[in-house]
Amino acid sequence: MLIRSRRLRATAAIRDLVAETDLLPRNLIQGHFIQPREGSTEISSLPGIARNGVQATLKQVEADLKLGIRTALLFGVPEPAHKSPDAAAAFDAAGLIPVTVKALKQAFGQDLVVMTDVCLCAYTDTGHCGVNRGAEIVNDPSVAALARMAVAHAEAGADIVAPSDMMDGRIKAMREALEVAGFTNTGILSYAVKHAGAYYGPFREAADSSPKFGDRRSYQMDPRNAREGLRDALLDLEEGADALMVKPALPNLDLIWRLREQTLCPIAAYHTSSEYSTVKAAARLGWVDEANLFREHLLAIRRAGADWIVTYAAREALQKHWI
Repeated sequence: MLIRSRRLRATAAIRDLVAETDLLPRNLIQGHFIQPREGSTEISSLPGIARNGVQATLKQVEADLKLGIRTALLFGVPEPAHKSPDAAAAFDAAGLIPVTVKALKQAFGQDLVVMTDVCLCAYTDTGHCGVNRGAEIVNDPSVAALARMAVAHAEAGADIVAPSDMMDGRIKAMREALEVAGFTNTGILSYAVKHAGAYYGPFREAADSSPKFGDRRSYQMDPRNAREGLRDALLDLEEGADALMVKPALPNLDLIWRLREQTLCPIAAYHTSSEYSTVKAAARLGWVDEANLFREHLLAIRRAGADWIVTYAAREALQKHWI
C-alpha cells in the first residue's frame, strides 16, 4: 500500500479541512504611535504607519475595529522638550498616553482592548529604557518610575499594561503598585523575552527613542541565550504577569514554542519594525510577494504557539484579505 500525503492537499477545500493553524483578526494587535499635535506624521521607515494625534487615533481605531482588530497597543511620542533625566512625563496623568486611553475608552468602551507600552525610552533625555547615573542605567529607580507609569495608565482606563523596559523586578513592582491603587483587574503583558539587536531601527525613528550613548545590552537579553529568556519569563509569571511577550518574533520561534510547552498563560509575539519594514522595502523593489510573505510570517508565529501577534501589518493584512 502506497501512503500518499498529497491526498489531503488535493483541493483548497481539503487543505482548509485539515489545516492545523488558524490566523484570525482576534489574534492581531495593531500598534499606534501617539504624538502631541493633531493630525498625522508619516514615518519614513515604517511605510503605511504614522504618528497620530488623539483625534486621528480615534478615527484610525474606529476603522480598525470595523476590520476586526479589537486590540490597540499605544506608544507615546512626546515633544523633545518633555524628555527629562527622570522621565517625569512618562507618569504624568495628563500626559499623552493617559489622555489617549481616556478618549479611546470613552469612545469604544469594552469593544476595544487598550494596551499601553510601559517603558521610559521615549521620555528620558538619553533615549534609554531606564534612568541613568552617568553611563549606567540604574535598575531600582527605573522600576519605581515604571510602576508609577503603569498606575497612571491604569487610572486612565488601560485594560493591560505592557512593560518593555527589561529592568529586573518591574513586574512585581507594577503588580504591587496596581493592587495598592485598586486596579486589581488591570492585566500585565510582560515583554518577558526581548533580545538586544538590530530589529528595532524603524521603531526608534517612530518613537524618537534611540539611545544617546552606548546601547541596551546591559538590560535587554543576549540573543545567543535561550535558557536565560525562559528563566526570566517564568519569573515574570511568578511576579504577577498575566501574559508573556517574545520579541523579536521570527528569530525566536524556538522560544515561543518552548514557552508554549512550559506555560498555560497567553503568549504574545512582537513582529518587529524591521521584520515589517524589510518586507515592505523588498516588495517595493519587486523582489518578494508581499501578501504571501507577510501571511507566511504571521502563520509561522502562530504555528510556533503565539496567541497574539503585535504587527504593523495587521491593518493591511485585513484590508487586503491577506489572511
